[in-house]
Formats: sequence, structure tokens, C-alpha cells
Amino acid sequence: MVRELGEEIDLEIGTGDDDPSFASTPLISGPPREPSAEEHDESKQMAMVSQLPGEDPDLSKTQSMKRKKKVVKRWREEWADTYKWAYVDVKEGTARIFCSVCREYGRKHRRNPYGNEGSRNMQMSALEEHNNSLLHKEALRLQMASKDKIIVDKPIYAKALMSKTAGSIVEAALKRDPHEVEFIQSLQEAVHALERVIAKNSNYVNIMERLLEPERTIIFRVPWVDDRGETHVNRGFRVQFNQALGPCRGGLRFHPSMNLSIAKFLGFEQTLKNALSPYKLGGAAGGSDFDPKGKSDAEIMRFCQSFMNELYRYLGPDKDLPSEEMGVGTREMGYLFGQYRRLAGHVQGSFTGPRIIWSGSSLRTEATGYGLLSNILFLNSVFFAQLILADMNKELKGLRCVVSGSGKIAMHVLEKLLAYGALPVTVSDSKGYLVDEDGFDYMKISFLRDIKAQQRSLRDYSKTYARSKYYDEAKPWNERCDVAFPCALQNEIDQSDAINLVNSGCRILVEGSNMPCTPEAVDVLRKANVLIAPAMAAGAGGVTAGELELTHECNSIPWSPEDFESKLQEAMKQTYQRALKAATDFGYQKDSPEALVHGAVISAFLTIAQGMNDQGCV
Repeated sequence: MVRELGEEIDLEIGTGDDDPSFASTPLISGPPREPSAEEHDESKQMAMVSQLPGEDPDLSKTQSMKRKKKVVKRWREEWADTYKWAYVDVKEGTARIFCSVCREYGRKHRRNPYGNEGSRNMQMSALEEHNNSLLHKEALRLQMASKDKIIVDKPIYAKALMSKTAGSIVEAALKRDPHEVEFIQSLQEAVHALERVIAKNSNYVNIMERLLEPERTIIFRVPWVDDRGETHVNRGFRVQFNQALGPCRGGLRFHPSMNLSIAKFLGFEQTLKNALSPYKLGGAAGGSDFDPKGKSDAEIMRFCQSFMNELYRYLGPDKDLPSEEMGVGTREMGYLFGQYRRLAGHVQGSFTGPRIIWSGSSLRTEATGYGLLSNILFLNSVFFAQLILADMNKELKGLRCVVSGSGKIAMHVLEKLLAYGALPVTVSDSKGYLVDEDGFDYMKISFLRDIKAQQRSLRDYSKTYARSKYYDEAKPWNERCDVAFPCALQNEIDQSDAINLVNSGCRILVEGSNMPCTPEAVDVLRKANVLIAPAMAAGAGGVTAGELELTHECNSIPWSPEDFESKLQEAMKQTYQRALKAATDFGYQKDSPEALVHGAVISAFLTIAQGMNDQGCV
């Protein structure tokens, strides 16, 4: 009996015929293993022995077993992907096939998935019986929802810190939360930026240690019923990271990869981002491992209502108000707010974000679903890029820009780039990326929106526009560009992608999503003097827009879209200037590639530290 997927499994051998340690070892995914040279020689030797006259009966039996194992091995290599769910264990002295998630066998999980006679019909019949069982469906859903959360020997990239004090902060976090990779990465970047601050005032070490521990972490069950009447369970999160400056604001993300590490990383980033805005607010983040893709409106409504049934008691205008994030749009926010209003018994403190404004303001979303407020809200990163270029006596007009993602942020970035006269040439999805050498225009962007609304592939775009091409299993970072706008997921740009960006001529990278670069990628970009505009600063305008929106609703101030955009641009200028000033105050050159990144963290941290220091041990 052997342990790796793709190797032979003979259910008829006993527990003492091979390595007994297989019992607790699951057969997890992996490519079929070729027999080693040693095993090959052993097989040859056995074949030679079998040809000798007067062979021993035991050897003949061994040969028969080996031959049988080879037959099973060939079959398992052919069907390895089909049976990733299975592992072998001993039950009451007999080897059985178990489900690798729920660890059950028998009626709900057929004891012998190979079938009684080993025929393919029996094999597939057993597979269908297993996969159609409700028990396995739920086990498989949990496995898919948590597959990105399970970290097995995944290395954490540790930055070299000059200060032992700064290093001790990271070391303590690693000991406390060793498996929270995204959160560790985020705090490492922050501590690296704060080295000079900590060196000047050792009292900040204690404040940083308190800041890195969330004030409140809420994890809860979210049961819901699909359209077929089947019950599902997801996990909900809300991390209220810090409220030293005021009530929390932060997004909700619905995505299968969502876990506690990502919730903490997003909450930490949001805390710093909110501290940079003119409105002093606390930071929070949350969401669920629920995947809204492929779900009906009724299913999403039932999930959102169940999610809010637990979360509402922690929300309120003076506590915490959520906003949109990945997987949560106007529809989801509407369902969430409706249930919150029913449970809380009031409508004070509407949820923030580019959504329908039910009070009927002049910034109401238009019939297309992409109204003026939505457009204004996502100009942040583009306007921030314009501020950077203005300091270089340049402008966006005529510059070739690559954009990743094809969601709300990416689409609005495309529109704003067009408004500034730039040439956006790419968008991407989880399967690959699309490049249009002629650049996108408003008609093409509208077509892209239709494709995404109908849940079609971006490759359908290239069937209409001959000068475009869709590349499977690739990223847009090797396309020639002047400015890059990553607007998809965290860590979408790794070291090789960063090298491609440098070789493609990129001089500025503006983060549209949170933490889009791995630490290794950041090192490559900095060494190549590529200026990075952090999401913390470039996205601070979103916080401002949300608060302006709430102020507009509560006070019924008659603002036009032009007034709103003007106020938002002024807030973005202040954020940019604060980040640069903080960087120069601590010895970073204004034109340094890390000036904006470090300056934004320093400015935000000093603001939070002042509040925490004034309030005592909080």
C-alpha cells in the first residue's frame, strides 16, 4: 500500500503487508508519480526470478500481486483527477476508500469506488453515487471554499530590517499568527516603512504592537438555502481593527478565497487608508467565503439576509458601516441594507459605496447601473497618477496604460484614463488577459461591460474587434506600457511579472487593488526605480467619497456631480501632499520610488498613534 495519488492501491491486501503508516495519510492532489529507477529494477528482477525453474510458491504469489498492482496503477493514472477526493484507511482491519474531506465511507461514500468487478461502468457508477450524495456535496463545497486557506509549507517572505526593534515586532506577529500569510505580508510592509519612525521614538513600538491586534474579530456561521431547497453553510467575518480615530468604515468581500488572514489584512490596510483621509475614521473589513458567481438573485438575497442576521448587532453609524468590495455590488448592498433596516428598526447610517441612493439624491445611479457617483468614486487611482505626473511636468495624455481586472474598479479606471487622454490597452480575468492594440474607447468599454454582465468570456471581445487578442493563462504585465494599474486581487504581480513590467518600459505603478504586488515584486520594482503609488493613498479618495455621500444624504446638500468631483480631487491632493511631506520629514527623497509608499504609512501611523496615545492604554 502506498501513499501518493497516482500510485497503486490494492484493497485486498491486509494491514501488515505494507507500510502501516498509510492509515492516517490522505491522498491529496498531485501529479501521478513515475516509478523510480529502484522500483523499475526491482520489477525486472522479479520478472527474471519468475522465469526460474522450480520457483517458490510465495514468489509466484508476490508476482501475481505485483501484476495486479500494475493494472490498478495504470487505471489510477488515467483516472487520478477523478478520484482526488479519496484516500485509503483501515476500518476494522480492512482497507477502505474514504472521502478525503468528511472522512466517511459506506452507503454515502461507496466502500470500493473501483467497482466489484473493476469494470469502468462499475467505476463510474460508484463515482456518480459518491458525488451525488448530499454528504459529499457539502464536504466538497467546504473543501473548495477553503482550498486557498490551507497553507502547507508555504514560505513567508521575510524582509531584511535594519532595526532589531522593528524586527522584534514582525517576529512576535509571526509567532502569534504564523499561518496568516496575507496579514504578515501587509504588516511587514508597514513595519519596514516605519523603521525610521520607530528609531526616533521607541514608544511607538508599544503602540504598533497594540495596533497590530484587532480590537474586535467576529467570525460567524451563515446558513442559507438555495433554489433547490438544499441548505448550505458559509463562514462570515468582520474585523473591526481600530477605532481610535472614530467609527469603523470598510468593505465586505464575497469570494471563495476569503479567510481570517485576508480579513485582517484588508482591515489593517483600511485603518491606515482611513487615517490618511480628511475624515478621521477607524478601519474594518470583512466578508464571506460565499461565491456569488452563478447564483440567482433569490439565492444571493437569502445569503445576504442570513449574513446580516448576525452582523447587524455590530453595525451602526457610530460603530461600523460597511461598503462594497469584491463580489459585493449594488445588488448585494441593497439586500444587506434592507435586512439591516428591518432588524435595527431605523435607517440611520446608510451603507457607503457606489450604490443606489434610496433617498433620491441628484447623484442617483442611472439606468445602466453605472451612475455618476460610481464613476466619480473610482477616479481615485487615475487622478492620483495625474498628480504624480504633474510633479514630473508630464501628463497622462498619450501614455500607454495596462490595466488588470475587469470588475467595477477596472472598468471605471478605463473610462477615467480615456477622459484624461491616455491609451488603455488591456483588461484581464481569471483565465487570461485581453489586449487591444488600438486601445479601448467608450463604445468598446460598453461592450466589455455587456460581456461581463452576461458572464461571458473576454475572448468574445476579440471576435468583434480584429486588432485585439485574448491570451489564455497569461497576465498583461509583458505588454509595452508607461503606467500600470493593477485592479484585480492581492499579490497578482509576482517577481517574474515585475521583471516583465520593467522590461516593458513601465515607470509608474498605481495600485488600484489592495497589496497587488508580492514582496519580491516590490523589491524588483524599487531597484528598477519604478515609482509605486500605494493603494493606501491612491484609494483614500474612496473613503472621502463615501463620507461626502453620507453627508450629502444626511444634510440634503444640493451638490452637482461637478461639485462632488471637485471636493474629491481636493481631498486627493491633500492626501498626496501629506504622504510626500511625511516621507521628506524622515529623510526620503521626493523622487525616490519608495517615497509615496513609506510616506503614506508614516503619515497614517502618526495620526493613529496620536489618538491612541491621547486615549491611554487602548
